[in-house]
Amino acid sequence: MRADRLVATLLFLQERGRVTVPEVAAELEVSERTARRDLEALAASGIPVYSQRGRGGGWSLVGGARTDLTGLTAEEIRALFLVAGPLSATPELRTTLRKLVRALPSTLRPQAEAATRAGVVDATDWSRNAVTADAAHRSALQAAVVDGIRVRLGYAGVGKPAGERTVDPLGLVAKAGVDYLVAGTDKGLRTFRLSRVTSVEPTGEPVVRPPGFDLATAWRVLSGAFQDGMYTVTARARVHPDTLALLQRFLGGRVRVGGPLPDGWTEVWVDGPSARALAGHLAGLGAGVEVLEPPEVRRWLARIGAELTGTYAGEGAPDAPPGQ
Repeated sequence: MRADRLVATLLFLQERGRVTVPEVAAELEVSERTARRDLEALAASGIPVYSQRGRGGGWSLVGGARTDLTGLTAEEIRALFLVAGPLSATPELRTTLRKLVRALPSTLRPQAEAATRAGVVDATDWSRNAVTADAAHRSALQAAVVDGIRVRLGYAGVGKPAGERTVDPLGLVAKAGVDYLVAGTDKGLRTFRLSRVTSVEPTGEPVVRPPGFDLATAWRVLSGAFQDGMYTVTARARVHPDTLALLQRFLGGRVRVGGPLPDGWTEVWVDGPSARALAGHLAGLGAGVEVLEPPEVRRWLARIGAELTGTYAGEGAPDAPPGQ
């Protein structure tokens, strides 16, 4: 858009003091004819821009005039660039930040540029799997939320083939590095994990927002219901000292640690979504964890143990101390 180019040209002039048409063309990736026309448009609009012919000439701001387009404080600038300026930012964001740097007073630029180098985002997990597969559809959903446009959403639920549904995009939420869409459906408000989105097609129809809708409040209600489902069963267990740290690493806040027992083990309470799922989580820790109650979790552990013994009996695996 020409308005963007004119602002970028003005900021480039402010940064360099004096520029040539070829320099402007190279910086903004336009033709020299377009660059010259933009410089002339700035001068015609009343901005104190003038050209000087001959050797050492070019285009300049009269008297070194400066334009601070931000109005940001030093603390605000630092916070903005720390959040938005990691080294792995998208090309669009890097371009935006570069323009913003030029709009800053010269005394504030070093801090802004240092902040862009202060962090980096690694887009893979420890298994070397990409965790940004949702990026392909994030921009389309962001636009739909901002513009208030319904979309036909392709989505593959856990263990289900991809299907398509029409939803009202109401907001995007990031939780622990995972992005979710909050949307209205014919069954009420729902959340959709962006990594499971397979397609986004705007319908051109306006979004229908629930009366008084607030994204933060809606997310607390939706996520609270999901979290409640993660804590439907609680097992009381004893854990070997060598296994306790591993158990906490695996299940995090779902483990509540009690006091030490006379035999040196530790009493714990572990929450799970079901007896079967909880038994599956604990089975991998072997004899390092003994579930004391409830009986249904113990029965599931016994069943899992029998199935594993039937599959792997006779393999001659060496004995290992608990927790290893």
